[in-house]
Amino acid sequence: MINDWKYDLQRIAAYENVHCKVSGMVTEANWATWTLADIKPYIDAAVEAFGIKRLMFGSDWPVCLLAADYNKNLSITQEYFKTFSATEQQQFFDQNAINFYNLND
Repeated sequence: MINDWKYDLQRIAAYENVHCKVSGMVTEANWATWTLADIKPYIDAAVEAFGIKRLMFGSDWPVCLLAADYNKNLSITQEYFKTFSATEQQQFFDQNAINFYNLND
């Protein structure tokens, strides 16, 4: 049976005007023991539901400080996306937010 949260994510992603910010992962895991393996299934589901063009990085700063400093929070996300193309990484880490928030000029 599909997990309810995955189903909900897919239903939300069906609206093409909706984007997803990947943020707050480390504070939703065990603050002291989380690893990329704990977070990966949730990012996988977001990538599957929204595709790379409707995802963007969110630092979750300063809330992330409960479980990781900013650099560790960023590095875990970079580690996940390292197998994506340079263009896809640029989209995720900056271009999608620029487009979504209309910051082009």
